[in-house]
Amino acid sequence: MDLVINNGRPAEIAGRLQKEIKCYDFLDALGISYERIDHPALNTIAECEAVDEALQTHICKNLFLCNRQETQFYLVLMPGEKRFVTKDLSAALGVARLSFAKESYMENFLDITPGSVSVLGLLSDTENRVRLIIDEDVLAEDSFACHPCINTSSLKFSTTDLTEKIIPAMGHEPTIVRL
Repeated sequence: MDLVINNGRPAEIAGRLQKEIKCYDFLDALGISYERIDHPALNTIAECEAVDEALQTHICKNLFLCNRQETQFYLVLMPGEKRFVTKDLSAALGVARLSFAKESYMENFLDITPGSVSVLGLLSDTENRVRLIIDEDVLAEDSFACHPCINTSSLKFSTTDLTEKIIPAMGHEPTIVRL
């Protein structure tokens, strides 16, 4: 896979989805400096290794979860190499039981599909139906990488921009946990 690092948004947007363009518009409006790599679809953390190496960072694992009653929804950001243990997060949040949320909720609330889950999906969650959960190890890194709501591109920007500009502008207050 030949990976080319680009600065900022693509010059040509023809053929790109509106939800991807929305991410670039949002980042540009906030004055966020970011690097971008376009690539074939990446559906798993393992498939992201070449992009991680090129960007010299790690795309974090993004999990979309819900409680048993499907009344509370969570977007969890954690290091890709860290093992997810449902009971640990359930205990940290005081929720009886968490499971993966249905794809229909993901599409409805975040306008994303499996394999493309990203913190930038919270742009579509204007009613704050999804609670953002971030593992503290993600915040310990200098840079942060994610998809722009589509898994054929990856972005890298500073973790400081994530916490001080991006998340506040999306109107979501993160809960920081240790997993």
